[in-house]
Amino acid sequence: MKLTFLGTSSGAPSRYRNVSALALQLPQQAGAWLFDCGEGTQHQIMRSALRVSQFDRIFISHMHGDHVFGLPGLLASRSLQAGMSTPLTLFGPPGLQEYIRRTMELTQTRPGYPMEVITVAPGLVWEDDRTQVFCTPVAHRIPAFAYAVVERDHAGHFNVEAAAALGIAPGPIYGRLKKGETVTLEDGRIIDGRTLTGPIRRGRRVVYAGDTTFTRNTVEIARGADVLIHEATYLEEDRALADRASHSTSLMAADAAKQAGVRTLILTHFSTRYEGEGGSRLAELLAEAQSIFPNTMLARDLWSYDVPVFGDEGVRG
Repeated sequence: MKLTFLGTSSGAPSRYRNVSALALQLPQQAGAWLFDCGEGTQHQIMRSALRVSQFDRIFISHMHGDHVFGLPGLLASRSLQAGMSTPLTLFGPPGLQEYIRRTMELTQTRPGYPMEVITVAPGLVWEDDRTQVFCTPVAHRIPAFAYAVVERDHAGHFNVEAAAALGIAPGPIYGRLKKGETVTLEDGRIIDGRTLTGPIRRGRRVVYAGDTTFTRNTVEIARGADVLIHEATYLEEDRALADRASHSTSLMAADAAKQAGVRTLILTHFSTRYEGEGGSRLAELLAEAQSIFPNTMLARDLWSYDVPVFGDEGVRG
């Protein structure tokens, strides 16, 4: 699982940061997912190692412009890719489908690929045999959601040497044993696959909380997560601004991470008031969060983070 931050500013772009967008690349998948798509996101994609044509799923947290104004251009550019026919699915709050429909209609944009827009509701949003996506409402001025991407647990490592020592020839039977099945060999021996595999490896959990003030819903969806990506628009000294706009301070984000028991907190969505010709105050924002939750990092545009695999720690409780 690889995260690439394409925009980490709140409200409007600055000289140093673009507005919200986050890319997620999953192991063994050629495609990529996008979370939010602020103005200029496709330019940020071109500055990264990603390609617009890679994205086959887009998840929108809420309908404020700094999270969706990049969508029309990206959807149109994707259609201009030679031979592009890969389906695209968008997930988001009420209003997303109408926004895309009207924009496409008024600009006479006709995507050359199948496109579906799904209005999300709390709970399971999407799944396949490897991954699940859940969402929960968060607390902002308009309907907004946090998303959790959860890998299914993996089978333990298969001990090939032990299998060979038992005289089991490689082949489809190895796959059955790796799954923990009990098989009967041609010579009549019965082999329990669980004796040849290590402990189940816990799937990773990444949570993206777009715009929100502190809410228990974020804590619950992020419980035990490997990474929580949480907005931290303001310093605690500007708590009144955060409360007025239903945003979070760095301390609020850190409190959510601590209560949820996550491994790593990554802060994003910083107010432009803390950057400028006089220098940056983002170090203060980081220090505030680390005073409550030490394993905190600040995101920056075009920075990538590989979510570690904690392979032999057993199944998540």
